[in-house]
Amino acid sequence: MNKPLRYAMNVLSVRDYSEVEIRRKCAAYLYKSEGTESEADEAIAQATAEDVEAAIAYCKEHGWLDDARYARRYISSRSRKGYGVQRIRMELSQKGIDKTTLTTALNESDIDWCILAKSVVERKFGHPLSDEWKDKVKHQRYLLYRGFFHEEIQSIYTNFSD
Repeated sequence: MNKPLRYAMNVLSVRDYSEVEIRRKCAAYLYKSEGTESEADEAIAQATAEDVEAAIAYCKEHGWLDDARYARRYISSRSRKGYGVQRIRMELSQKGIDKTTLTTALNESDIDWCILAKSVVERKFGHPLSDEWKDKVKHQRYLLYRGFFHEEIQSIYTNFSD
């Protein structure tokens, strides 16, 4: 068993990662463990790149590395923490999840983003939301920062009249 595979298995045993994250982690691990003398040697660099690709293929083959599963779990986790679609989409794209996988995972999630936006703003500012313009601007700014769309924010005041 080569170094990248062992490292990838250890890292994936703790939590899920995307394929791009595992590739970065394995490359950083190999760079750190190789030392400075071998940095210039292209043959070793090529061999380690092949080892990383082989480790990723092995992990995918055994079901330990799955971008779709990672995206679904990430969406579930971040939505429970009160983040909206825009923020989650941006974070997942930074983690290397492609747009089709991301869109599929978002469509599969059964999250009502309007209700989530209402619960997030009530948790932050208290249950009876103020109707003052100044407070509405605060609520809107906060929810935009958390990644909610304008339509979801407006639905707080139009759909929920309690």
